Amino acid sequence: MYALTPETRDDWWEVEALYDLCFAPGREALSSYRLRDDIPPVSGLSHVARDRDGILGGAIRYWPVRVGGAEALLLGPVAVHPTRQGEGLGGLLMHVSLQVAAEMGWARVMLVGDAPYYQRFGFTRLDHVVMPPPTNPDRVLGRALVAGAWDGVQGDVLRWDAVG
Repeated sequence: MYALTPETRDDWWEVEALYDLCFAPGREALSSYRLRDDIPPVSGLSHVARDRDGILGGAIRYWPVRVGGAEALLLGPVAVHPTRQGEGLGGLLMHVSLQVAAEMGWARVMLVGDAPYYQRFGFTRLDHVVMPPPTNPDRVLGRALVAGAWDGVQGDVLRWDAVG
């Protein structure tokens, strides 16, 4: 049994340690991190999952970005502690946080990931959305939280604070 709660400042370093454990060294060199640098995650949307003893089992973060002038969420990273994998915790984090994103009024979410895994959460390839290089275009995926939210949205993914 896990309690999912919005991530707080007090969770930050513990979540960072989880990401360091789950992902390869140098994860912050990925192009998606250039979109996140000095931009805070979306308040109330990034979540942590703790067991009944308060031990962190997983975390998910969302960041605001712009695509062709449209607002979007950039999902990631999502991670589950290696000792907790296979319990459905990643799916729980995805489903709950996507529901919260819709309730908060967000229309579209994107991520960089493996299509076969993220299809189960409603993500499909975004053919006309371009992540900063070096990103494989086949891994740029999106999900509309509002019907048609990705229709006509195309172009470069830009930092939230980018002008233009």
